[in-house]
Amino acid sequence: MTGMDDALPDNVERDEVLDEDNRLTDEFVRSVSDAVESNDTNLAQDLVNPLHNADIADLFELVDEDERAPLADALGDLVSADVLAEMNDFVREDLIEVLDAGQIADLTEQLDTDDAVAIIEDLEDEEQRAVLAELEPEDRAVIESALTYDEETAGRIMQRDLVAVPEHMNVGNLIDYLREHDDLTTEFWEIYVVDAAHKPIGTCQLSWILRTPRNIPVSDVMKREQTLIPATMDQEEVALRFQKYNLISAAVTDEDGRLIGMITVDDILHIVEDEASEDVLLLSGAGEGDINEPIRDSYRARVRWLIANLATALVASFVISIFGAAIEQMVALAILMPIVASIGGNAGTQTMAVSVRALAMNELTRSNTRRIIGREFRIALLNGGTIAILVGIGTGLVFASPMLGGVIALAMLINIVIAGFAGIFVPVMLDRLDQDPALASSVFVTMITDTMGFLGFLGLAVASGLVNL
Repeated sequence: MTGMDDALPDNVERDEVLDEDNRLTDEFVRSVSDAVESNDTNLAQDLVNPLHNADIADLFELVDEDERAPLADALGDLVSADVLAEMNDFVREDLIEVLDAGQIADLTEQLDTDDAVAIIEDLEDEEQRAVLAELEPEDRAVIESALTYDEETAGRIMQRDLVAVPEHMNVGNLIDYLREHDDLTTEFWEIYVVDAAHKPIGTCQLSWILRTPRNIPVSDVMKREQTLIPATMDQEEVALRFQKYNLISAAVTDEDGRLIGMITVDDILHIVEDEASEDVLLLSGAGEGDINEPIRDSYRARVRWLIANLATALVASFVISIFGAAIEQMVALAILMPIVASIGGNAGTQTMAVSVRALAMNELTRSNTRRIIGREFRIALLNGGTIAILVGIGTGLVFASPMLGGVIALAMLINIVIAGFAGIFVPVMLDRLDQDPALASSVFVTMITDTMGFLGFLGLAVASGLVNL
């Protein structure tokens, strides 16, 4: 952002562009929109030209949906491939719809393979074929190869541009090779050393090469131990390996062990963010959870979970209906029932969130499941005991009924313990069945805590003689 003040029009100050949180201000967004609306393309370009690619991408997300195409037309070449790569997926799809195959091909050819694939994979089959036909043969072959791998695997997110050299080189030869070949990628942290079959046998960091005499063989400098990523590995597992082994980059290999690409830590940052967001949204049943997602898609994603919740709520309602006569005898039961269910639900949600995170981070495995269940059981007993004492004393005083206080206290303890067990049991069972533990855990846990909360509280009220069934 250096030099922004000099590049902005005279009547626009830098603090009118970005606020203290480094976000585009409302005033700046409106000024660009007004310039586009008045067909003053020169002013629009002058305003946007100093911005970083990421800020230009943000600008498209902040304007109304029907303003995005005119804004792209007004900005022209400022909407570069790097801007597209920074854009929200849904916003990028809107823009790509107004571009022809040749324009999309020109933009994707300027991007790294992983970013180009991210754009092309979202196109319809017919559009995808049209764009691929416009690409240079070499670029088309690389992207088509990447598209053969499943989504969210290493093969999809890897970069094909890397530097690989044979082990018989010495450091001097390697430096000369890097300087003489202009077609090599310009951004890399490690050089991969391969054997005659193009299988990776080691890595050399640039810092080692720069500090090593020219006559030293590369094989003496390289690190032979390395973390290899199979192209079919799920991206979430890739991210875990980067975190566990503190990787900056890692080689990607095909089924025969040959080097076909690399993944860098900047790619992993996006994956970590996406996977974390995905788990949270799956727990809530909010679909993509993107404010730029089409209304129809958001509706479809959310309503099916609300219908599922309706079905599970009917189970709890059925339990209540069994004790209808008992509730009529003591209104206090109807007043206190939501407390039992609500506290149990919150306790289950706490344990479930911890369990889903632990499964995602590979911290909860078959070898320690029993220990973790025991841990959560003890926590549930402590929490349940504390809440039971508080609610029991409070209920006994408010309703002048020590028996009612004892009933709700015991019901609360039972429900919180059951909630703690359900919060870990449901995600673990889903994971054992090769289902995403975040996908349906909340629905089942809520059903269990509500049903058992009502059943425990009302059942104890009847068993204690407070009311008759």
